[in-house]
Amino acid sequence: MAGHSKFKNIMHRKGAQDKKRAKLFSRLIREISVSAKLGSPDPDSNPRLRSAINNALSSNMTKESIDKAIKKQTSTDDKDLIEEIIYEGFGPNGVAIIVETMTDNKNRSAAEVRSTFSKYNGNLGVSGCVKHNFKKVGIISYKKSISTFEDFFDYCASLDVDDVAENENDFVLETNIDSFNTVLQKLEDKFSIPKFSEIEWKPLNFIDISDQDSAKVLIKLLETLEDLDDVQSVSSNFNISDSLMDKII
Repeated sequence: MAGHSKFKNIMHRKGAQDKKRAKLFSRLIREISVSAKLGSPDPDSNPRLRSAINNALSSNMTKESIDKAIKKQTSTDDKDLIEEIIYEGFGPNGVAIIVETMTDNKNRSAAEVRSTFSKYNGNLGVSGCVKHNFKKVGIISYKKSISTFEDFFDYCASLDVDDVAENENDFVLETNIDSFNTVLQKLEDKFSIPKFSEIEWKPLNFIDISDQDSAKVLIKLLETLEDLDDVQSVSSNFNISDSLMDKII
């Protein structure tokens, strides 16, 4: 029976991994589609689309799937068109939350986001209610195998980069959004396609969460928002200590 239980656990993990991969691919396809809709379908003249394609290739998406996503939004069929909508709200303890969605049904998207906030002691707010707690920055990451950190850092220092850091697996740099595309292009020319690149909301201030129950509800709120089909990303300005996080996950 122990072996059977272990097999079930392995299959459960595989199922979770497959679901996570499917969610990632869905997000990447939507980003490609919207990037092609908002700009040129040619990645050489559309930096956002080029970045989206690079992320898809880095995640082992096929070129056929990428081309299909581009053509989907450049066709004249309105029923499949995807819109970008940003929602802002507050979680437990007044934590600021930004939810970026891409949807072909904004009524469904709004209803799902609103009900999720309500379910986990949050409140969906009006546009602009929390954005002042964040700033948009460009994030670019590379696998550490591309270079030594010293050489990578020295090259980045010659660019318009705000920060360069090294973690366990990657080199990660931050740029302002005005220089993001230029920096990305120069890095591609020097080191090839990055592991990942995107524009994200960086918190300017943080709210400390020390109560275990509040922390648990907040994490559940953020995870549930992340799991919604239309959601591309969720940003928030909470701070939970490692010791407390270990108790709630």
